[in-house]
This record gives sequence, C-alpha cells and structure tokens, in this order.
Amino acid sequence: MKNVIAIVLVIVLTSCGSNQYDTIIKNGLVYDGNGGEPYKADIAIKGDTIAFIGDLSNATATNVVDAKGMAVSPGFINMLSWAPMSLMIDGNSQGDIRQGVTLEVFGEGGSMGPLNAKMKQQMIDDQTGKLKLPVEWNTLGEYMHYMEKKGISCNIASFVGATTIRENVIGEDNRAPSEKELLQMQALVKQAMEEGALGVGSSLIYPPAFFAKTEELIALCKAAAPYGGGYISHMRSEGNNFIEAVNELITIAKEAKVHGEIYHLKAGGKNNWPKMDSVIKLVEAARAGGIDIAANMYTYTAGATGMTAAMPPSLQDGGFGKLWTRLQDPKIRKEMIKAMKTNAKDWENLYYGTGGPDKVLLLGFRRDSLFKYAGKSLAEVAKIRNTTAEDCAIDLIIQDSSRVEVAYFLMSEENVKKQIALPWVSFGSDAGSGSNEGIFLEQSNHPRAYGNFARVLGKYVREEKVIPLQLAIHKLAKVAATSLHLSKYGELKVGKNADVLVFDPAKVSDHATYEKPIQYATGMIHVFVNGKQVLKDGEHTNAKPGKFVKGEGAKL
Repeated sequence: MKNVIAIVLVIVLTSCGSNQYDTIIKNGLVYDGNGGEPYKADIAIKGDTIAFIGDLSNATATNVVDAKGMAVSPGFINMLSWAPMSLMIDGNSQGDIRQGVTLEVFGEGGSMGPLNAKMKQQMIDDQTGKLKLPVEWNTLGEYMHYMEKKGISCNIASFVGATTIRENVIGEDNRAPSEKELLQMQALVKQAMEEGALGVGSSLIYPPAFFAKTEELIALCKAAAPYGGGYISHMRSEGNNFIEAVNELITIAKEAKVHGEIYHLKAGGKNNWPKMDSVIKLVEAARAGGIDIAANMYTYTAGATGMTAAMPPSLQDGGFGKLWTRLQDPKIRKEMIKAMKTNAKDWENLYYGTGGPDKVLLLGFRRDSLFKYAGKSLAEVAKIRNTTAEDCAIDLIIQDSSRVEVAYFLMSEENVKKQIALPWVSFGSDAGSGSNEGIFLEQSNHPRAYGNFARVLGKYVREEKVIPLQLAIHKLAKVAATSLHLSKYGELKVGKNADVLVFDPAKVSDHATYEKPIQYATGMIHVFVNGKQVLKDGEHTNAKPGKFVKGEGAKL
C-alpha cells in the first residue's frame, strides 16, 4: 500500500512540477469561438494542443503570457486565400498573421495541382515581377508538403480547383469532356481528396472554368463526396444572373450531397444590389430544407481580378495567349470594345457593372514600364494616354502580356453590412499574405490583403456595431471551420488545435487603403500557431510552425 501511495505522489508531483505546460495565457477574457458571452479564464498549451482552460494560478510553464484586459480567441480562418505564391516568397505571412489569421485556405477554381508539364511551364511563365519561383511539384498534396517543409508561419489547406482539373485533362478549349475524360477528371479529384483536399473549388466567370456545365461540376463533386469534401464556388454570376447562379450552386450541392459554399458573397452592379435580399431568402430556404449551404465574404465594396473580366469568355476560348492574339486583330478589337460597353446577359461583364472607367482601379502589371499606372483609375490612365477607356484597357493587356490586375467598384456598403450579420457567413480576403517590404512593394494591391479581418473587428464590430465581438469571432473561426469539416479548429476547447490569439478589441484596426494598400493592421498582440508563438508583442518572431491541414477524407 505504501508503494502505491508513493507512486501516486511521484505522479502528482511530476505533473505539477516546473514546465508542466509549454505556454500559459493568463488573466484574459476568453471568447471560445462558439458565439456565447466571454468569460475570464487561463489557457494552457502543451505541444500543438489546448491542454487546459480554467484557473492556472498554481501551474507553471516555459512561456507565460499575461492577457489582462485582452481578448483571447481561436485563430481566424481565411476562407479564400491567394497566398500560395506570396508564402513561397515569404513564409512569415505577415499581412494575415498580424490580423490573427492562422489558417489559409486555397483553391478558388485554380489550385497548385494536379499539374501536367504544360501547366507547370505556364505557371512559371505567368509569374509577374522579377522573381521566378520554381515549380517543384506535380500534385496538390506535393505542393502542400513542399510548403510545410519550406517553412510557413500559418497553417494551410486547399480545395482542388475544378479549373485545374479541367485544364489538366481538356486544356483551355470550350468543349465538354468526353465520357473517358470525365472519368479521368474524377480520378484526379479522388487523388487530391486522398492527399488531403477539402473538396472541389470553382471560379465560373473565368474561362476555361466558364465552359464547364452544371453536370460536369456535379460529377466532380460526386467524386469528392465519399471523402467528406465540399463544393465552394465563385459562382457563374454575381450580377445579372445572381439568383440563377445561386440556384446552380444549390443544385450541385444537393445532387452531389456535399456542403455548398459561396465564395465572396456579393451583388455586383448597382442594378443588382436589390437582389441580395432574394438570395439570402433562397439560401436560408435551402438550409431549412436540409441542404448544407453557407458563404464567405470580404469586407469591401470593390473586388479585384483581371481586366480581362471585362471581356466575353467566347473570345477567350483557348486561353490568354489566343485572347492576346485576337486583341491585335482590328475587327475583333472593334467587337471587343462593343462587348465591353454591353450589359451582357450570358456572361459577367464586371467593367459594365462598375458604371464607368473611373470605378476601375489599376493594381498590377508584369512590365516595370507600366507600374507607374498602378493606383490610378482606368479613366485617369486613358486621359494620360489620350485614348478611350476601352482602347486603353485593351492596349494595356497587349503591352503587358497579362490580364492586368484591377479593382472593380461594384458593391454597396448596405449589402456588406447585411451580409456580415448573417449567421452562415464567414470571411475570406481573396488575396495573398505578404509583407510591407521588398518585392511586395513592386505591385499595388487591394487593401483587403492587409485589412480584411481586422476590418471586421475594428470597423464593423467596434465602430459601427453591426455585430457583437463574440459573434464576429464565432464567424471568423468556428463557422469557417464547420464549413470546412475541420473539427479540431475554430474554437478554444481542451483537445483542440492550439491556434490562439490575444488582441486588444479597443485598438485592433485596419490601415490599408486603396491609395496606400500595403499597411499592416494593428491591435493583434500575440498569435500562436500549433502552440508556437509567431507574433509576440505585435512583432513577428520568425517562427514557422505551420502545417498542411488535411480534409477529413485524407488517406495519404
């Protein structure tokens, strides 16, 4: 009996001894991610896991963080990240880490695999700026492991792109896949799912994705369904055919029996703003009927994409190279200018939707000689070059040999606030995550790249009181994790992944503007990713504990 008591005492003393935990965050106000009222508690981290929540006044740890007066929350999830290349340049992910984003989710139509030889070369050729990054992988899983090994501060996850699958098998032509080709496409989806993809992502306003019919997308999603995969989509329309596009997404989710997610929910173009109410009713009716539908959004009234989004997909059949050649044909150029001025019903004309070239902001070019126009409107540049806005747009695409990155001012602030309040909406930047120095200064950017998440907490929670802080955190973390079927993420709970934030709700703010977009957000004090501190007292520690977060059906 004495031996038993002695053994128990040794176990107790060992468990209560020095370095029981790696980190203790004490005295904070805990917002656990579930949307309820916050509570005072200490949080202990052991390895990459939350080990204890409660009173830790008698416990010890290697690292003790005093969070008095601060909010403590789960890490945020960027539901629409374009950070694959920016993280290859700089794995610190400072633009998003300083906003509390601990998980970047890729795959809006295009994904980093599966690639064939032609696609790999195209990926190299498409890189803008002076830096040419190697493409040393073939499959999506290989890329994700490549990044994990390279070193990143954030976690990463990805959908497999329906566009990437289509290009791999069909190329960029406007045609349906044969029965054999569709089976090949489904096999590639299955491979990606077994590697850890979250599902299938599409971007249907852009060719060649535009050429995919609903049945093709259902078939791809059915291949992902047995692995718990979802379907996430930049829909076929966010403007004139907004309601029809939502119906298509609901149909795909219903037929394939998968979660359906709307990328960057918005009504583009003033004439379409009133449609948002109908879309909300449509989604909520589907949800009430047992169809799993949700959405994400960014918190700005301008979107960003290529100038080529002002041009009909029919003239982009075969890819950018063929479009570039066609634009130099005087007859086709004339047709293109007419199309740009048309309120099209069968494709998404973002240029027309803005209302004019003064609402089109130039952001990025491949040629250094054109960078002087970044930050100016298309109207301003057309005036400088003494030409029409439409001719100017075409000339810039030809001269830059790229789609030319632009921001289109399309949305209403009223709808932005309405969407933020929806319980089934999470958040995504639709941008990369870079730093404020070096090569990142060689291009302009959309402010969402540096401010989207801090803007939720500062502008829409603290200043405008659109939603309370606990609900914002719930949406930034748990709603997103639930949509992705990532059960270990999105909340502060014993046994969950230790992605933890400490921030000052009274000070967290975005500073990026359209005029000066490359400005870090402030107010985020400490950030932990997988239990390792990547932000300490507001400064990056250069730690790179990020890992590949796999979907629930992963087998490899």
